Amino acid sequence: MKTNYIYNIYMNKKIIITCLSVFLTSWGFAQDGNTLVEDTIQAEAFDMPEGMLIGEDELMKESANVNNLTPGTGVGRTVSYGDSVLISRLSRIPTTIDLPLNEVTRKYIDTYSTRMKNSVAVMLGASNFYNPIFEEALERYGLPLELKYLPVIESALRPSATSRVGAAGLWQFMITTGKRYGLEVNTLVDERRDPIKSSEAAARYLRDLYQMFGDWGLAIAGYNCGEGNVQKALTRSGNQAGSADFWSVYNHLPKETRGYVPAFVAATYIMNYYCEHGIVPHEASLPLESDTVVVRHDVNFAQIASKCRVSIDELRAINPQYRRDVIPADYTLRLPAGSIEYFLASEDSIYGNVPQIAVLSTASSGVGSVVGAENMMVNLTSSVSGNTQTNTRQKTSRSTSSSKKQVAKKNVTVKQGDTLSAIASRNNTTVEQLRKLNPSIKKDRIFPDQSVRVK
Repeated sequence: MKTNYIYNIYMNKKIIITCLSVFLTSWGFAQDGNTLVEDTIQAEAFDMPEGMLIGEDELMKESANVNNLTPGTGVGRTVSYGDSVLISRLSRIPTTIDLPLNEVTRKYIDTYSTRMKNSVAVMLGASNFYNPIFEEALERYGLPLELKYLPVIESALRPSATSRVGAAGLWQFMITTGKRYGLEVNTLVDERRDPIKSSEAAARYLRDLYQMFGDWGLAIAGYNCGEGNVQKALTRSGNQAGSADFWSVYNHLPKETRGYVPAFVAATYIMNYYCEHGIVPHEASLPLESDTVVVRHDVNFAQIASKCRVSIDELRAINPQYRRDVIPADYTLRLPAGSIEYFLASEDSIYGNVPQIAVLSTASSGVGSVVGAENMMVNLTSSVSGNTQTNTRQKTSRSTSSSKKQVAKKNVTVKQGDTLSAIASRNNTTVEQLRKLNPSIKKDRIFPDQSVRVK
């Protein structure tokens, strides 16, 4: 049901709390003498999700926002509405996720629409860039698209976000959970901050949680506190997965999680009805069109920026997974679409600016040396200050037509969960080139077992 009837009962302020407690206890909601009503009265003591503690000033320090968002035009005004209006609006959001209005969810809606309205305005602007990424991943696994609002309460749409317990990125993955779903974390790379890869991992995790519990409220709770804590709540409440919902185990969940699902309800509401509350979104000029290439050598942002007509801040904004502005060899670089041609045209000179410790020539000892992470950082730093060496990689002459070889056609088969970007990365090409080679692919939609030409 779209509205939780147990909560709606106590929304009638005329009912005496003592009588209400007896009623709720008869339904099995009491635990050690504490009813759900008492928990609701104490709702102000709930821990807010960390994404709800971020102010407008902090949001505007984010690399992706600082140069790409400007305050919207118009005059905002704070507007409040009665319960009946909010219930009607929540019921009109087309989703399979339960979105009830009760005293807890109302509290979070009021927070977003008043104290946090300026932060919401920034997030609405940033959502122009991130929502298409979220929706593509969720759609691939057949999940409700409203789950794209989870990063609103998780990270306030900040790829650089790190929680007090070490969760990172838009979707706030812990290292262990991130690695379980294929996200690499090392000294130079943290794919939990990669919007595309982390969205793919989040979609898979949410799919698994829903298959485990059979209720989206419980799945969202599990995303916050872990599936083990949700299973404990089910056991303590005498319920079983598949026959219970979030509200039936509410009292048995961790304190933070009791506020997490209501915060999601509120985020879903405010991101749909912000206009009715006088919230004017920031205007976005984020690079909506981008493409990827695979770098062949270790390289840093400064060298790329100098050749590709893009700023270091822009590179950081669309490549937040690189922790020290360094891209190791064979990793993916994302660039604004207009910068791709400059990279391809200047690729050799970009790498040529990076001092190489490698095999020098056939006249040398023939023993190459491997550059460790620390040496790589020293070399890259010195290259920025002007200490450059000639790239020892020999280039094939492009001026003699007789030396050119016909490139053989090559097709690959799409695997479950593949994207054009992933296929391009594996085959050392770009999404733009794949589109040219495969004109039948519309809107970048590909399907398992489909044949895609890569050369």
